[in-house]
Amino acid sequence: MKEYVERSYRLLHRQHDLVFFQIAVKETDLDIGIPRDKLTAGLVEGVKQEVIHIRSQLEQYIAKDQTFLRTLKPYLPGPGAPEIARVMARSASTAGTGPMSAVAGAIAQHVGVYLAKRCREVIVENGGDIYIRSGQTRKIGVFAGPSPFTNRLALEIEPHRTPIGICTSSGTVGHSLSLGKADAVVILSPSAALADAVATAAGNLVQDENDLQAAVEFAMGINSVTGALAIKNDKLAAAGAVKLAPV
Repeated sequence: MKEYVERSYRLLHRQHDLVFFQIAVKETDLDIGIPRDKLTAGLVEGVKQEVIHIRSQLEQYIAKDQTFLRTLKPYLPGPGAPEIARVMARSASTAGTGPMSAVAGAIAQHVGVYLAKRCREVIVENGGDIYIRSGQTRKIGVFAGPSPFTNRLALEIEPHRTPIGICTSSGTVGHSLSLGKADAVVILSPSAALADAVATAAGNLVQDENDLQAAVEFAMGINSVTGALAIKNDKLAAAGAVKLAPV
């Protein structure tokens, strides 16, 4: 399975001018791209410690508030909640989902912002949710499981649109909860946490090809969402600042 994931999924966001390294802490599994001259053992260790720190804050809060972990509906965290939990809750509330729908995007963005203070080019991928800051145009391949668009279709991300979150929800790929059957719903937003939550909410709306347009329209109706793409089988719908290109 690991080899399949590497070839069919992570390779779609790899860039030839960047060097990539991985950080894995419990469920958080990051693939991170930065300029080669910025890669040092100290930087890698710093990222790892930042992930441990942010996860620890979230885990300690969840231990005291199980509703935050389990609910699928908007939920306000209690007093003393760490900033990562508040970001997740705000984003999920905007999307109409539970806070954990934003966790992967929120962590990707947190690490991306940490690295952006040190590197001019940053890509952080966390379970299919991506944060990008770049001074050049980037092509990010779309992974849509069994759809014929997989490995054939990419999003072209222009530098003036970054930093940006590119987050994907699927009802046919991966272990993340989806109540829909989309092969992929991809959401673009300056907030990766919001993009993650909206991808979940929009993905929940897709049962078949007839739901694709409604899903992207729902997503585009949410403030700060700049683009939406929904795929089922050999059909797709797109709206907003989505520039498609061949892989």
